[in-house]
Amino acid sequence: MSLYSIGEVARICGINPVTLRAWQRRYGLLKPQRTEGGHRLFDENDLETIRTIVGWINRGVPVSQVKGLLEETTAPLASGWTQLEQQLMAVVQEEKTQKIRQLIAELARDYPAENLVDNVIRPLRSRLSSNPSTHYLRGLLDGVLIEHAVSCMSALHKKSGNKTLLVGWGEIDRTELWLEAILRSQAGSPIDLLPDPFIDPQVENFKAEQILLWAEGRLNRIQRSKYLQWQQAGYPVTLLGSAAVLLNTSESAEEEAVESHDEAHGV
Repeated sequence: MSLYSIGEVARICGINPVTLRAWQRRYGLLKPQRTEGGHRLFDENDLETIRTIVGWINRGVPVSQVKGLLEETTAPLASGWTQLEQQLMAVVQEEKTQKIRQLIAELARDYPAENLVDNVIRPLRSRLSSNPSTHYLRGLLDGVLIEHAVSCMSALHKKSGNKTLLVGWGEIDRTELWLEAILRSQAGSPIDLLPDPFIDPQVENFKAEQILLWAEGRLNRIQRSKYLQWQQAGYPVTLLGSAAVLLNTSESAEEEAVESHDEAHGV
């Protein structure tokens, strides 16, 4: 049976090594073998266990309950993500930044970044944005999230590899840039971020092997034209955010309209 290092497992399963260690040390979910030098080695059964853990977490089960599920002794709670959101909300309401930092760091160790961002952080930010009286609390949370993103990015700057640049385009929620940086960092990608969004980014002047443009809302005619020009010119630009979803939806609708027109005219 093949054996894999923790780095190889992280790449295969898409889970940060820090999270794998937390699942082993804090929750006893994994029992890897050890080399004579003390390095972890995982086999195929471990990989299957990790995939099962990820499956439960994707369904909203708190990581603290997963061991019972693996041993078939506990019924899952359907409101796991809601519980974590409420826990974070309670800490934010205390307005003690150090406690917020500690909880964010703890959750980041225990959960894959995509799950944490999509199921806990974004819903809580939306909740705090809905009432003017809690905008201050959202700002407090955002400050800690930006600190956490900087820490995630700094941990990867020593790694060699292609340079990726994350840039905002137009009117955006700036914290979303930093959340994207957290996601990219946990995936193991070294990344640099420009915190101030550009109205008219001159991507031809950016020195990077990959340029990620975060934009929100539907691109206007000028923006769509620029994006098309960049692609045709071969610039390594990728559109992210709701603008990318809307653009793809629009292009699909246009293609369907053309196909319907052709069929109607027997083309």
